[in-house]
Amino acid sequence: MHAYAKRVRSSGRTIGFVPTMGALHEGHATLVKAAKNRCDVVVVSVFVNPTQFNQTDDLEKYPRTFEADRSMLIDIGANAMFFPSVDEVYPKDVRTNFNMDGLDQTMEGPNRPGHFNGVVQVVMRLFDLTQPTVAFFGEKDFQQLTIIKYMTNKLGYPVSIVGCPTVRENDGLAMSSRNVRLTPNERRIAPVIYETLTSIKTQIATLGPAESRKNAINKLIDIPELKLEYLELVDPVTLETSNEDSESIQACIAVWVGDVRLIDNMRVK
Repeated sequence: MHAYAKRVRSSGRTIGFVPTMGALHEGHATLVKAAKNRCDVVVVSVFVNPTQFNQTDDLEKYPRTFEADRSMLIDIGANAMFFPSVDEVYPKDVRTNFNMDGLDQTMEGPNRPGHFNGVVQVVMRLFDLTQPTVAFFGEKDFQQLTIIKYMTNKLGYPVSIVGCPTVRENDGLAMSSRNVRLTPNERRIAPVIYETLTSIKTQIATLGPAESRKNAINKLIDIPELKLEYLELVDPVTLETSNEDSESIQACIAVWVGDVRLIDNMRVK
């Protein structure tokens, strides 16, 4: 990977990098296509990062579909698939603790202790290994994208971070590698997550953030198959809780549908 990246960069070409954990779907394909449109060469990593899972069971259940992933990347024209081992990414089993200046203290942070530290650690290691010019991330993981942008700048990495819009199924459900674990009945119910975000966007201008959020929560807790973990309305840059005076508001949600945890978000103001 180092030699390949060096050849590309020394020839004056740019590298677009798409980090993934595999089980690729159309959302990932959109990231690859965005990278192809902007960069000369596209590298896609497939690495299920153990340091960002705070539940061993979740790590073990995460889908691994190497052959299907490789075929998909060939079909959509990625130039390289980087498939490292844990020992290659973490040769000395070093665990660095990053100070994210509070961005990890809300939403996903308290619910998944250590998650964002693992995310930042692996992304920076992958940047070291792939030497990208531009890196592409999906906006579905909104808090993650915000933290990666912030930490890339803070740590001085010469990489531009591009967020790409969430890709959705026809019924609005955000595409996710975890969706394949939903039962048919759970899959039928799951689009209510998108409907909830849409209802907040519709109501917020007249009811304000607090009342819109309250109505959405009341709707979700009435659905027995769902367990709401959080629904927050935050500033899209600072991730601080929004109020009536906020100019921009991002609604972020995490819901358990059966034993599958799904997240989503939407700019509602």
